[in-house]
Amino acid sequence: MTLQAPAKINLHLRVGPLMTDGASSGFHPLMSWFCTVGLFDTLILESRQAAASADEPVVTLSCDDASLPCDGRNLVMRAAEALARGADGNGGRGETPPSSMPSPRRASTAMLAPISIALHKRIPMGAGLGGGSSNAARALLGLNRLWNLKRSGTQLSAIAASLGSDVPFFVVGGSCICSGRGEMVQPIAAPKPKACLLILPALHVSTPVVYRRFDEMNLSDAQAIAPKRQPSWQVWSNLSADQLLPLLANDLEAPAFSLEPDLTRLRAEAQSLLGRPVRMSGSGSSLFTLYDDRAAAESAAADVSRRLNVRAFAVELAPKVQDAV
Repeated sequence: MTLQAPAKINLHLRVGPLMTDGASSGFHPLMSWFCTVGLFDTLILESRQAAASADEPVVTLSCDDASLPCDGRNLVMRAAEALARGADGNGGRGETPPSSMPSPRRASTAMLAPISIALHKRIPMGAGLGGGSSNAARALLGLNRLWNLKRSGTQLSAIAASLGSDVPFFVVGGSCICSGRGEMVQPIAAPKPKACLLILPALHVSTPVVYRRFDEMNLSDAQAIAPKRQPSWQVWSNLSADQLLPLLANDLEAPAFSLEPDLTRLRAEAQSLLGRPVRMSGSGSSLFTLYDDRAAAESAAADVSRRLNVRAFAVELAPKVQDAV
């Protein structure tokens, strides 16, 4: 099974105040318009021989990026383990109790077929494009099929929520409004603009550091994420690129730009060159702008690459994902 794991951009991102009590303590609630883009990692899932011992994991992972760990630190491996043990994001208190499924190690001699996963990376890390989260979600979907577990979308989304804030979105994909800590996912129509120009500077921005700076700068506004303050997404989805871009915001831009002056300069130079707003995705460092057609985005990418000496290319918004089973 060959699975394509798309990157995402946050078209619009509002961040609420840090939560100080309850299960969400230490997290910021958000409201964001997520959209997948046509930049993909690839996961190849293959059956392998049965494990030689109960200590050998039922899922093994390899990657063509040597800097990426392939053990339990990788979200793909954590997703496989959570699925195998029937985790549901609530400590096993959901639809599937953890005792109903073997652990990844016990499964090698029980009911789950051993699987090897080869991960081919193209989505840059530390860019706010969600590559790791997308890989984890696609692994959940693929293993659910290969193992014939028949977990529902609700069950898979619960497991995804236990893995990270962006993972539930990638279980659904396409164009969605995500709220809470990212676990509440509402599909909406894809934006009318068809193409996105991605600008990928050679900068890695730490998400926790950006959020700490966000708190230091006292930028949070509880009203920004209130349901009654949300835009009319149906209206926004039907706007052209020139109409939509001025409406988009990202509350993490100010803290990220304060931490990375080079990113600030690059955004200003790109906006001047292109004559249109340029936004940051997530906590950075990727930047983007939108176009109504692919040809205009391709031309802009060539200009940015040549004149600003930075990696840039045009991608489709909310592309159809082509898997091979």
